[in-house]
Amino acid sequence: MIRPSVLLLLCCSLLLPMPAVARLAGPLQAVPAAKVRDLAEIRSSRVLRVLVNQSRNSSGEVQGQAIGVEYHRLRAFEQYLNGHARDGQEITLKIIPKAKDQLLGALQRGEGDLVAPGELLDPQPGLAVSTSQPIASNVPLLLVGIKGERRYTRLEQLSGKTLALPTGSAAGDAVSQINQKLALHKLAPVKIEWVDPSLAVEDVLEMVQGGIFHLTIVEQPIAERWGKILSKLRFDRQVLISEPGEEYWFVRRDASMLRSSIDRFLTTYKKPSDQDAAFLRIYRRLYQVHYPLAKADRQRLEKLRPVLQKHAEAQGMDWLNLAALAFKESALQPNARSGSGPTGLMQITPSAAQRVGVSNIQNLDANVQAGAKYLAMIRRKFFASPKLNERERMAFVLAAYNMGPERVQGMRAEARRRGLNPNQWFFQVERIAMEQVGMGAVSYVNSVNKYYLAFDRERESLEPQGQKVASRK
Repeated sequence: MIRPSVLLLLCCSLLLPMPAVARLAGPLQAVPAAKVRDLAEIRSSRVLRVLVNQSRNSSGEVQGQAIGVEYHRLRAFEQYLNGHARDGQEITLKIIPKAKDQLLGALQRGEGDLVAPGELLDPQPGLAVSTSQPIASNVPLLLVGIKGERRYTRLEQLSGKTLALPTGSAAGDAVSQINQKLALHKLAPVKIEWVDPSLAVEDVLEMVQGGIFHLTIVEQPIAERWGKILSKLRFDRQVLISEPGEEYWFVRRDASMLRSSIDRFLTTYKKPSDQDAAFLRIYRRLYQVHYPLAKADRQRLEKLRPVLQKHAEAQGMDWLNLAALAFKESALQPNARSGSGPTGLMQITPSAAQRVGVSNIQNLDANVQAGAKYLAMIRRKFFASPKLNERERMAFVLAAYNMGPERVQGMRAEARRRGLNPNQWFFQVERIAMEQVGMGAVSYVNSVNKYYLAFDRERESLEPQGQKVASRK
């Protein structure tokens, strides 16, 4: 039986503006605390397990070159610990990438010893975790749009607008507070589009520059870092999103020796002056997504839709996956040529077409048929496991389409050996690809994925009534 006082409290709470929350993968679960490993146990094991935000901005490494903002600091901490070892036993770091909103729960469960998010992250109530001294202080959140579109100077101007945010974004709570202020003035709330889990903060910024999303909010240091690469981004600094926050590392509450070591280290650490050198060098060469639904592109897609749908349906695929691949490969141009190699809309090679029994790939219908059949063959032979969800399955198929299925399978095996998830391309197996072959293949898969998500957002307008094709996410 519910007590009257409790019922009154519940009723009152319904009158308050509702906070914006991200999609959840399942019901909330209590997180049991595991045995704490403090510094003595870490030294004995010779391994410091570091839970990192899987964002490439936070923890990316490309062929031995650090592009993540936390890598230099983590490596310096490793050297600090080894420089103070009494027995000469060196500690090595084991990097464990997780989605940002899973980091503290994983720490609580004992899956790691230290959390280094590289972004603003508030401790969750009920978790036995402690913060280090601030990694960075007075970190503001910044409203980011694209140059040429409307500039914002006041919070009230955001009423009714939509923000694209990655899961775990610190802006979620800030938007909830903004909406409470807007409600007092009877203004429409700010809407949040929590983006697909395959997108990290850097992906959202790239899609804002590409015009796929219009607005986002990120930490100022992240916005300014990526602004050096994504030159079309606009920062609306006059809009005060929230009070500046502080970035921390996190440890278990009982790991007092580890926390003390971290705090002593942070008092002496100085960021290298060339910290972003590799990041700038690598990312300036990478393909950046474009808006795939401009008027001319939409008209081309409409003309191509029947052939894309026909061959996608024949292979049990979502036609928008073929559309996204075609946009990346040929910008939806059926007559695209690349010397004597890749040809046509799908930019498929004659040898790949022959493997699936298709000739004359100069013909549009045959070109799409060959591309669809080749993708389906890769999926069937190499990535049919029910352990893969459809978005990850497609990512693996695209990676194999780009660099060969045997190589991708080898990367999955290496990921498994390293303790990464071999059934997740995004942020897991792709880390092996970044180490072994660089960012090319990773950028390729990411670009096609972003075009798919852009098309999927407009599915209703792209599929005429009565001709709907089931989405296969």
